[in-house]
Amino acid sequence: MAPLRITVIGTGYLGATHAAAMAELGFEVLGLDVVPEKIEMLASGRVPMYEPGLEDLLAKHVAGLPGSTGRLRFTTSWEEVGAFGDVHFVCVNTPQKHGEYACDMSYVDSAMASLAPHLTRPVLVVGKSTVPVGSAARLAVRLAELAPAGADVELAWNPEFLREGFAVQDTLHPDRIVVGVQGERAEKLLREVYETPMAEGSPLVVTDYPTAELVKTAANSFLATKISFINAMAEICEAGGGDVVKLAEAIGYDERIGAKFLRAGIGFGGGCLPKDIRAFMARAGELGVDQALTFLREVDSINMRRRGHMVELAREAVGGSFLGKRVAVLGATFKPDSDDVRDSPALNVAGQIHLQGGQVTVYDPKGMDNARRVFPTLGYADSAQAAARGAEVVLHLTEWREFRDLDPAELGSVVTDRLILDGRNALDPVRWRAAGWTYRAMGRPHA
Repeated sequence: MAPLRITVIGTGYLGATHAAAMAELGFEVLGLDVVPEKIEMLASGRVPMYEPGLEDLLAKHVAGLPGSTGRLRFTTSWEEVGAFGDVHFVCVNTPQKHGEYACDMSYVDSAMASLAPHLTRPVLVVGKSTVPVGSAARLAVRLAELAPAGADVELAWNPEFLREGFAVQDTLHPDRIVVGVQGERAEKLLREVYETPMAEGSPLVVTDYPTAELVKTAANSFLATKISFINAMAEICEAGGGDVVKLAEAIGYDERIGAKFLRAGIGFGGGCLPKDIRAFMARAGELGVDQALTFLREVDSINMRRRGHMVELAREAVGGSFLGKRVAVLGATFKPDSDDVRDSPALNVAGQIHLQGGQVTVYDPKGMDNARRVFPTLGYADSAQAAARGAEVVLHLTEWREFRDLDPAELGSVVTDRLILDGRNALDPVRWRAAGWTYRAMGRPHA
């Protein structure tokens, strides 16, 4: 039997990583995108975003690069993709709809509609995008209607669980593989695709469509709840004089709770958690079970409130008004080891302070270009030192390693006031105070 040939439709964050990983697993892969610039970039071995290890993986496999296996190619032609692939992975974006909570399915719908007319033999189409429960069943019917091969075109749903900053590792060595299928053939093909990680011990969960669609959203809702829980505890600590870092350490030793995702701070952002929990609430409403997810409103609201708290803390720190005050912001991305600024709490805080009259200068190791596009009116510097020059307060808002390794004395020599607010509870208070800084973090009024 000929080895499987794989296509990846949509080569953004998820697609580019998935395509490179499939080539690494030994498959011939063809990636498609409707944006020619993206395809040209990937074909030359470069990626449109920062993700550790991804460019190295592309260099290893993209056809035409010196010393590569040549297993990975890119195209803008649907016809070519249809003729090439045995298994087609759909990896397009499902952003939040403008002005509402629901998710925008237009990219997924359009990808399926463009692919279907070119499917003339029995193939498997696999959705990886995060979609509202009920989408796969609808799309399976639509595919069979539009494809020349009809019912021989099967659909499976295989949600992605990538963490930005760890995407390559998460794709090659997943902590679980979930496949929602309607028949044995689809399951058999996916077992073939994921044979290597399964042999290494990655568990496979085989389920129906709705369950597979719910897994990703349920996981993200749980993580969002955990982050908002510890941030709610930080609000109580702030009022009652407790220390949320010690509290988190103490409850984290309980293995039913666990220490991960219990770092209080300015909350979560990014392209997944906020959008996914809102889309989940919207879908629950459509299904008539909105009460089941009412708590997620509070999770969202605690999270958004953290940004306002940070702004208030900074305003108090500089004497009650930002007017004419110089504020240094360390961090622009929503998390470290990424250049993603989508719904970034750090940029949101910087923007609010700027709107209240503060002179804000931002520095981030990887997110500067993206931040400039979103907030062109903020000041930007090319190092932490340069951002802090003359500052009356320094805000630490994304926990990059580079910021944890800063020399407090060195940074102290360029600021006007040695005052640091740690929005991520990630710096060592003892080190900073020893260098003459006033250190303050959320949920630790006396730490």
